[in-house]
Amino acid sequence: MELMVLLNALVTRLLFVLHSLIGVWRVAAVKKEPKYWLLALLNLLLCLETGLTLKFKQGRGYKWFSPAIFLYLICTVPSLWLLEIHHGTQYCSNEPGAVQVNVSNQDFNQSRDSSHGSEGIDHHIIQTAKVFVNQLSRICETVWTLALHQTFLLLLVVGRWLLPIGAEITRDQLSQLLLMFVGTAADILEFASETLDIEDVRKNYALINAILAVWTWSMLQFPLDLAVQHIGCKPTASTRRIPSLLLCRYSAELWNIGVSLFIQDGPFFIVRSILMGHFRIFNQMLVFFTAKNILVVTLQLYRLAVISLDFRATILQKSRKGEVSCCPCEPYEANTHAAADQDTELKDFVAFPPKDESQAPSEDP
Repeated sequence: MELMVLLNALVTRLLFVLHSLIGVWRVAAVKKEPKYWLLALLNLLLCLETGLTLKFKQGRGYKWFSPAIFLYLICTVPSLWLLEIHHGTQYCSNEPGAVQVNVSNQDFNQSRDSSHGSEGIDHHIIQTAKVFVNQLSRICETVWTLALHQTFLLLLVVGRWLLPIGAEITRDQLSQLLLMFVGTAADILEFASETLDIEDVRKNYALINAILAVWTWSMLQFPLDLAVQHIGCKPTASTRRIPSLLLCRYSAELWNIGVSLFIQDGPFFIVRSILMGHFRIFNQMLVFFTAKNILVVTLQLYRLAVISLDFRATILQKSRKGEVSCCPCEPYEANTHAAADQDTELKDFVAFPPKDESQAPSEDP
């Protein structure tokens, strides 16, 4: 096993576990009940996946699916749910979005003076860490929750980048996938923060659960790599059917359209429309992002129509020539016939080798 592959696999999963534990710590601190530390046991699934991946895959990834990303979602999403539902009443004295961690020199001096008289430098480090943690705990809860949301989405993108790739995905495909994930993460963060920060939404417990459910549903696209990989096409009778041929040729494009319509922009548009239409909640950003969702959904439907028309034209053109293609650039049956003709010619060449006219015996007159 390569050293870099092993290092990337372990470091990435360690970052996932640490971030998940920070989320569990915040839940236990906010709820003031130690029983919420049981959420940390979910990380055992990630540890088990790490061992199995190192043993059977030598640390590399799987085709079309990332179990490490999926288990990271399982470990972190419950903590974010509890924090959002609780929505602490702690007053934020600082400006919105500002995070100030002021560790006074007096606290450091006191810890340093006490360390000189007792346990030395180790005790000083421990006391300094306690002071720092106490100062972090004083940050208001809404800032903590937003920071966990932001780091969660950043770790999903960075973690997918650091995780070793399998043989089925190339680095070019991985770069395309990461660029898509950056835009997706920005949209998801905006949806969660923009809708849950509305005061009328915070007063409706059922509406908070519905928004968090849609947010969780949109996160399920991160473990999948279908957006950049085409499904393999095998020469079977079923691949000659029109839906199978369409899926074979445009699998990545159809997956992108499906994600936008049914996992991200479609559900986001429905939630925002309900907020404006049923609950009469209006603000400038809500109207803007609703219009943006409408535009994206319309463009995706237009893209689907273009793909369908192009595929129909290709099928009609090849049907006139007697060819049925599974791959957009290499007609399968035509290649099969050509290969069969080449095999026949090769067998004939071996069975009946051509005569050399220079060595042929001359005929007597």
